[in-house]
Amino acid sequence: MPERPVVLVSNRGPLSFDVRDGELVARRGAGGLVSGLAPLVAGTDTRWLAAAISEGDRLAAERGALDAEGFHLRLLALDAEQYRLAYDVVCNATLWFLHHGLFDLPRRPVFDRHWREAWDAYREVNRTFASAVAQEAPEGAAVLVQDYHLTLLAAELRGTRPDLQVVHFSHTPFAGPELMRVLPTDIATEMLTGLTAHHACGFHCARWADAFVASCRSLLDVDPNTFVAPLGPDPDDIRGVAASGRCQDALRELDELVGNRRLVVRVDRMEPSKNLLRGFEAFDELLDRHPALREQVIFGAFCYPSREALPEYVAYRSEVEAAVSALNAKWATPGWQPVWLDTSDDFPRSVAALRRYDVLLVNPIRDGLNLVAKEGPLVNERDGLVVLSTEAGVWDELAGTARGVNPFDVSATADALAEALAATPEDRRDRSAELRRRAGARTPADWLGDLVSAAG
Repeated sequence: MPERPVVLVSNRGPLSFDVRDGELVARRGAGGLVSGLAPLVAGTDTRWLAAAISEGDRLAAERGALDAEGFHLRLLALDAEQYRLAYDVVCNATLWFLHHGLFDLPRRPVFDRHWREAWDAYREVNRTFASAVAQEAPEGAAVLVQDYHLTLLAAELRGTRPDLQVVHFSHTPFAGPELMRVLPTDIATEMLTGLTAHHACGFHCARWADAFVASCRSLLDVDPNTFVAPLGPDPDDIRGVAASGRCQDALRELDELVGNRRLVVRVDRMEPSKNLLRGFEAFDELLDRHPALREQVIFGAFCYPSREALPEYVAYRSEVEAAVSALNAKWATPGWQPVWLDTSDDFPRSVAALRRYDVLLVNPIRDGLNLVAKEGPLVNERDGLVVLSTEAGVWDELAGTARGVNPFDVSATADALAEALAATPEDRRDRSAELRRRAGARTPADWLGDLVSAAG
């Protein structure tokens, strides 16, 4: 970690708290950002500000700044209704859908007075975070603000703490001008103005930085300061999970299930941007057009539910489960079930699948990065290949080694799966080695260093 004081600001923190026997008990927080950054920050002087999400978190927030599990942490007990409106209505149901291009435009979104009340709440949540940063940040600190939950924070800080250098990083794609015009003009202008108030705005790949610049030029007639810093996996962390007893047990179970068949794997949250349905349609077409693969390949889908407070996510899960049932009903034979859907959020089991795959399918409609496309090659033990959407941010790093597919083209995805399954041992060995090299080229420490450097 650099010597300059660093403050991390995010919706979720590195710890979440439970109450057991009247005592607060800390446990590691959820989410990819936390898992990537927590080992770097623990034991350092970095201060981390985040929202109090659970009841245990809110009790912890009453104690002010905490030193726990090696973290200097302050949780903010936001107004519960304001936080619900900001998080569920603005962040998850609007900004996430906007940046991923997921709106069903004939029906959604609808920007009425109730939605604008939610935006008011979003603004207040950002102000509360800004006030807390102003109180907690050491003189001249680099303040590293994470993601679309907190786009307005820097504008609030400029008047109170001009000594701070505030950097924003987007872990999602970013909406270009055509998508940005879905938002009411005043809202889009406020959000982009809030982002350009940061010293710099970072993205996982140049495409998302370019989209941000284009939107700022279109709506604000300004050129913002941007940088590109793709996040890398933590090789020690994921290899540690791979070597754990729980992962070894899961791998033995998977070996018994698969036997001597080939294994196609996906590991994803169960949500619309991940494009699960077209992945299953491609596997269906693969079996239809390549009869020799029937009974010789299994599709292991390790897809855990996400954001089940949103009706779109609940409906999508139902569609996924129905698609798997229909596919198995169509193709299964005695002793062979073509698709295994595992909806348990079991990371060691997912890592076991990454160790075991012959082909890893990562076909999002649009994704800021998609770290699993790097994690898989780091732990895979079978010279496995990757079929990768060209709309994933990580495509910029893995192009030419992963097999690229248009995520909407089911037939092309089926072809790519067939080609990967038919690859020669030499091709598999060479491609997997190059995938492993590229996947390990950057670590979370590199990424964090880039953010601090961007603060100047």
